Amino acid sequence: MKILIVEDEVLLADTISAMLEARGYETEAVYDGEDGREYALTGIYDLLILDVMMPKLDGYQVARAVRASRVSTPILMLTAKSGLEDRVEGLDSGADYYLTKPFDTRELLACVNALLRRQGNQVNELTYGNTALDLGSCNLVCGERSVRLSAREFDVMRYLMQSRDRVLSKEQILTKVWGYDSNAVENHVEVYVGFLRKKLASIGSNVKIEAIRRLGYHLEAADEDKASC
Repeated sequence: MKILIVEDEVLLADTISAMLEARGYETEAVYDGEDGREYALTGIYDLLILDVMMPKLDGYQVARAVRASRVSTPILMLTAKSGLEDRVEGLDSGADYYLTKPFDTRELLACVNALLRRQGNQVNELTYGNTALDLGSCNLVCGERSVRLSAREFDVMRYLMQSRDRVLSKEQILTKVWGYDSNAVENHVEVYVGFLRKKLASIGSNVKIEAIRRLGYHLEAADEDKASC
């Protein structure tokens, strides 16, 4: 799980980052709203921890930009503002939870765990068209037919299914699946998309991984009904 921390108090941001990494999460921290917006809009994170009062852009503006771009990443908003109107503004801007400073680290961790569970850990599969991705077995399933995915195929397919109709650039997929520090190149994405297309076809799936020239990939189903099989 990858978490973005957007907090202008560097010591606090780094403390939160260290605490989360000690519990197995992967984190990145940026220290102003403008960078926060740029990073968040990549859509590669599983959770955003977002301060309100920051230079360049405040947390409300960042959250609105994220939601306006149809990025559905859960947002945990941190702020010293505890008034009702402030909480309402935070939630209206797109935050999923509003935690006031100072906070107990146990409460922060509970919020993080709850939001990540809500995002997808409580379900056993993702579905699109007539096809399901079993998150436990790493199988693609369509009706009575299924095929097992490799670890990398699974990560690419899960990202595509989580994003659904939203177009993902090759750079976004590389960063999400291979990581910022990887030596992988865009051709790696093309190769794994090719593998996935063959496996989708092998089970009779109506799901297609469509390439949008110079933009990236997204999923399409052959019919209008995107119910699970």
